[in-house]
Amino acid sequence: MRGALRFFCLSLLSGVLMLPVLRWIGSRSFSLTTHSFSMATETHSPGTHSAAFVTCPNDAVARELARGIVEKKLAACVNIIPQITSVYVWQGKIEEDTEVLMMIKTRTSKIPALAEYVRSNHPYEVAEVISLPIDQGNPPYLKWIGDVVPE
Repeated sequence: MRGALRFFCLSLLSGVLMLPVLRWIGSRSFSLTTHSFSMATETHSPGTHSAAFVTCPNDAVARELARGIVEKKLAACVNIIPQITSVYVWQGKIEEDTEVLMMIKTRTSKIPALAEYVRSNHPYEVAEVISLPIDQGNPPYLKWIGDVVPE
């Protein structure tokens, strides 16, 4: 019986000591939820931002291009995806190569300047530069792209 009473007292004491901590955690969760909700309600116009894709022969070329693209504020972010396999027709023959893919996030209005930069600095005779408009996404992330890449 003494063991059960001791366990009950320790449990009660632990609960009383933990109450302020639990209240604090609860208030933080509520404020984070409220903050997240307000961020999620920011507006975005579909098509204002785009994701562009460029293939490169290797990581060194992709890194050099990516750094130049970001330094010139042609994009907010470039992801370099290693080791993709490309199967394509070139000069009448089916070719297969290992390449690196760049996924570039930018304003849609910057796509022509981005394509020109890639054409001027890419080793391929015909560099791939394709883009797709971003219709939906995380509003704070899309706002960040807009903040980093000027009109």
